[in-house]
Amino acid sequence: MTARRPLRWRVGAVAACLVAGLLLGVARASAGGEDVGTRSVDLSVVVRDAQQRVLDADARAADLQAKVGQAAERDVSPQVDQALAQVDALAPAAGLVPVVGPGIRVSMSDAPRDSDGNYPAGVDPDDLVIHQQDVQAAVNALWAGGAEAMMIMDQRVLTTSAVRCIGNTLLLQGRTYSPPFVITAIGDATAMSAALDREPGVRLLLQYVAKYRLGYEVTRLDEVELPGYDGAIRMKSATEGGR
Repeated sequence: MTARRPLRWRVGAVAACLVAGLLLGVARASAGGEDVGTRSVDLSVVVRDAQQRVLDADARAADLQAKVGQAAERDVSPQVDQALAQVDALAPAAGLVPVVGPGIRVSMSDAPRDSDGNYPAGVDPDDLVIHQQDVQAAVNALWAGGAEAMMIMDQRVLTTSAVRCIGNTLLLQGRTYSPPFVITAIGDATAMSAALDREPGVRLLLQYVAKYRLGYEVTRLDEVELPGYDGAIRMKSATEGGR
């Protein structure tokens, strides 16, 4: 036999039902009469559509940039020649031209699934995937270790490039990537490896690597070529000499 619930509990339950019914009515009205229970958003489709818009915008920007360059080349004034010379001189430091040299490659991947595609039972799924902070920690360590140039996946990145993750998908400069996530950097491999070992975020990741078998691999490269950065540079302000 179950004990009776107090009257105030029953009143609260009735009130909760009324509120829930009101919210459902509002949601149904907002949906134009469509059954909200059957509506769903496929995030992969949303991301794919957004990525296509970015690619289209990049293509249009590249076309416009080419036209601007052609127009500048037809202008033979000394001011234009001087500006173009300054651009050419700054392009290597800005990461706008391809570079070749020795370096290091860092690869990170999610924990393996079983034959049915499932993660181990009783484990928080967040502990089994590479997160934004893991990628960012490796990137920060490589820059701190003296990286002269860097590429994430197939894109050259700058010190101002932002790394974002949506679930276990990497979002970089308008494009999406699935793991494994690969970071390639040109510079002193010994110094960059030491910087990775010192980085707290990387050391924390290695604990999950040991416990849940996430993928983490560092490879030294005798020579690697990185493409020039071809995206838009949105620098709002800067000072010379750190002033």
